[in-house]
Amino acid sequence: MINISSIVIANNEGSNIRRCIESQLSCIDEIVILIDEKSTDKTTEIANSYSKVKSAIVKWKGYSETKKEAISLTSNDWVFWIDADEAFSKKLNEELLNFKNSVPTYFAYSVPRKAYFLGKWIKHCGWYPGRVIRLFNKNHASFNSNNVHENLNVNGKIGQLVNDLEHYTDPSVSHYFIKFNTYTSLAARDLQKNGKRFHLSDLIIRPIVIFMKMYIIKLGFLDGIQGFILSIFSTAYVFTKYSKFWELKRKESL
Repeated sequence: MINISSIVIANNEGSNIRRCIESQLSCIDEIVILIDEKSTDKTTEIANSYSKVKSAIVKWKGYSETKKEAISLTSNDWVFWIDADEAFSKKLNEELLNFKNSVPTYFAYSVPRKAYFLGKWIKHCGWYPGRVIRLFNKNHASFNSNNVHENLNVNGKIGQLVNDLEHYTDPSVSHYFIKFNTYTSLAARDLQKNGKRFHLSDLIIRPIVIFMKMYIIKLGFLDGIQGFILSIFSTAYVFTKYSKFWELKRKESL
């Protein structure tokens, strides 16, 4: 039988962490949670109330490096990476229980992820099924060094799980914009680090393209007003990311 550890990183996730943990209890053998030392709410207290949880308060090293630290604390070869604002659906829970009694064909597996945005499950906008690699054998996969939207590099082909991981992404507009400034700054630094060149079209064309893609081509209009808001916000995200990238390139030339 396969034993699975999960890793979670958290900072002021008191409103989410209980849901995240409890969704895993029947299928995950060990839950490793690293909590940012700057966290000020009851995340630590809640996490420590569960016997399956191994928690530690750590200095923030960035998304990728902190997740690498979490992996180093796991006891099992198989690891499921889950964010604090995510939860296993009941069907994914059952699928993972079946996986534990199988002989894996791959070293890593992606899952479909559905997002709960402003009170609605988003089924279009290019967000669903939004597959992400989350279950992996730590001896054959590792995190890349991206500052934001970090992901896994896997030695070999990637399999697919069928059932949804639930993402409770933004309960309010203000919550979206709390993350907005940080994420656009990190994304701009990634562009700079990767040696990208800035073009004026990045500010003029890219935002328009992302709106047309999400709202029209990917049928975001079928998600109602939430689909429209999400498409507009994503347009603003792209514009802001490339504006910050332009600013970084300008400072380089001074």
